[in-house]
Amino acid sequence: MVPDELWARIQPLLPVVPRRADHPGRKRLEDRRVLSGILFVLYAGISWEHLPQELGFGSGMTCWRRLRDWHAAGVWQRLHELLLAELHAAGRLDWSKAVIDSSHVRALRGGPKTGPSPVDREKTGSKHHVIADGNGIPLALSLTGGNRNDVTQLMPLLRSIPPVRGRRGRPRRRPKVLYADRGYDHDKYRRLVWATGVKPVIARRGSGHGSGLGVHRWVIEQTIALLHWFGRLRIRWEIRDDIHEAFMTLGAAIICWRRLAR
Repeated sequence: MVPDELWARIQPLLPVVPRRADHPGRKRLEDRRVLSGILFVLYAGISWEHLPQELGFGSGMTCWRRLRDWHAAGVWQRLHELLLAELHAAGRLDWSKAVIDSSHVRALRGGPKTGPSPVDREKTGSKHHVIADGNGIPLALSLTGGNRNDVTQLMPLLRSIPPVRGRRGRPRRRPKVLYADRGYDHDKYRRLVWATGVKPVIARRGSGHGSGLGVHRWVIEQTIALLHWFGRLRIRWEIRDDIHEAFMTLGAAIICWRRLAR
């Protein structure tokens, strides 16, 4: 089941669905039970139809519909922002720097935001793009086709960092420095990052190893590893991109929750 502390944060975010008075039909399964089923699928990586009925989480289709509806209602994004605010209030976010990177995942059933992967013999895949703070806490994510250049998501990800509240004064949404590898080596984008008030530190193509950037960049590798620890995010099984993005955002929120619960 969902821990009480986490449920206390999620429950107020869920839309209220009134029961019809004229033809009420079968009683709607409790949201907390359905959320437990969604998390079970996210963690285990099983298909919806294989969700064990004896667990009491409802059918896989019921969980799928709630995941879809709650994602459309912005529940997972608001949960992520809520937990970021709590981490900020507790002084757990490192705004002195941020790190950006991507990782390729197979997309076995195709669908929107997929493409031939240049690193996997042109097999159909997607990319998870992530920007994290200096402690490896995910600030924003995006999904693209496996053939998209990493640099195309640099500015969209930087701009999609939500305004993080939790302390007095204006919400925080910009790190001081942004670290990235050679895949983001374009002077045009360096200028765009500078224009937002963030200092870009991006490795140059052709430069030798041992630049020292690995000291800062290892945190994003850790973040992506934590994201792919969820079985449902190691491989993209969903044809619909919004369902996979729902799992991505929920996974990022769970990572934030674990950091907060330490």
